[in-house]
Amino acid sequence: MYLGIDLGTSSVKVILLDEGGTLVGEAAAPLTLSRPRPLWSEQDPQAWWNATLIAVAALRERHSVHGVSGIGLSGQMHGAVLLDERGHVLRPAILWNDGRAGTECSELEQREPESRAIAGNLAMPGFTAPKLVWVAKHEPDIFRQTARVLLPKDWLHLKLTGEAVSEMSDAAGTLWLDVGRRQWSPAMLVATGLDERHMPRLVEGTEIAGRLSPEAAALFGMRPGIPIAGGGGDNAAGAVGIGVVHPDMAFVSLGTSGVIFVADKAVKMDPERAVHAFCHCVPGMWHRMAVILSAAATLSFAARLSGAAEEASLLAETETAGLATATKSRLVFLPYLSGERTPHNDPAASGVIFGLDGATTRADLGRAALEGVAFALADGLDVLEASGGKIGGLSVIGGSARSKLWGRILAAALQRPLTYHHGGEVGPALGAARLERIAVSGASLDEACPPPPVSHVIDPEPELTEALAPRRELFRQLYSDLKSSFAASLS
Repeated sequence: MYLGIDLGTSSVKVILLDEGGTLVGEAAAPLTLSRPRPLWSEQDPQAWWNATLIAVAALRERHSVHGVSGIGLSGQMHGAVLLDERGHVLRPAILWNDGRAGTECSELEQREPESRAIAGNLAMPGFTAPKLVWVAKHEPDIFRQTARVLLPKDWLHLKLTGEAVSEMSDAAGTLWLDVGRRQWSPAMLVATGLDERHMPRLVEGTEIAGRLSPEAAALFGMRPGIPIAGGGGDNAAGAVGIGVVHPDMAFVSLGTSGVIFVADKAVKMDPERAVHAFCHCVPGMWHRMAVILSAAATLSFAARLSGAAEEASLLAETETAGLATATKSRLVFLPYLSGERTPHNDPAASGVIFGLDGATTRADLGRAALEGVAFALADGLDVLEASGGKIGGLSVIGGSARSKLWGRILAAALQRPLTYHHGGEVGPALGAARLERIAVSGASLDEACPPPPVSHVIDPEPELTEALAPRRELFRQLYSDLKSSFAASLS
């Protein structure tokens, strides 16, 4: 069996995969965010380790893990874990949805004018390199002590093996990787005051990157020395979990953030439209992404704001109300709760609920939140197609993929059929386990990474697409009208 670990933003998920590729068990442990100042988003890496131990312990209550043959890792991208020479964490990790480094993005591109051609991406506040420019400026003592910078899942790898290793898909999200050459860029490192000594060793996601230490093995209840693969960033690992490992295949992810992901046989860069161009976690492949920073996070916010007991109850209430009143509503929700990436690259953007009146209900707010995320993803789909051609049907992964109402709204907004797979909600953890299976057994991509069985397909409903069209136009106009106000409100 193979263990897949996905270090997310809201939880750590673990799954067990048997030798035939069947999901046989899963467990999770929650995580919380810290937002000590406007635009900041942080987590304590120790909380990641504690949650991993809790999730593995929960899995062990139901399944024997002593015979696990290897471990694959997936995790939230872009986070900066700063370590001193002894390997001690110097400060809370700065996360992917942290927007403090907006000014530092401009400074970084000025220091290295070829940064977009090298890294394949705009410098965005969520990426890792601008965070280090910020730390050097605002926390110089911390910067001077920094001997190593690791991404979240790679810090977890260090805890499991004692080795500092990263792989191509996660490393591509730092801005320090030469994406076309799949190697660290000396020029981009110099631009942040670092060099390759600060970086982990690079491997492909399907390579054995280390072995489980005796100390970690004792805590996991597993055999020491079992191999651990390079793994993948959450979206690339999610692609492996859903079988998106060949060119032109695509999926949409509804996690804390939202993503539309397209696999490519060569690197395709379009930084001006804020399209992400990264390496895939399988050798010889790349991918493009449109990323919005708040997907399921928008639903969580709407539930909290409206006094719903939890997201599920808000969804149930919205489902019960249905979409009968959708054609009459002008309620629009801009889901920019952590700023936005594609297509705006605007860390100052904020959430907006427009069109409230005395008759607005909690279900109306829930529906507007689901629509707002769908409209934001539709904006991302537009720019992906502008950079790489027509995208057909999309598979769906992520915990929020369980909502059929959201699926109907999303299919109508994207005007694409959506394919749902059994186990799609654990895509990144499943992908991590599949990568480990390839590393250990030598299985081919087609053998190890078939699309999971189809659960159902949601086709676009022409009447709903027509009903949503005026609100999508209002959605786009509101951002344009408010853009300068967003920036001014932070000054």
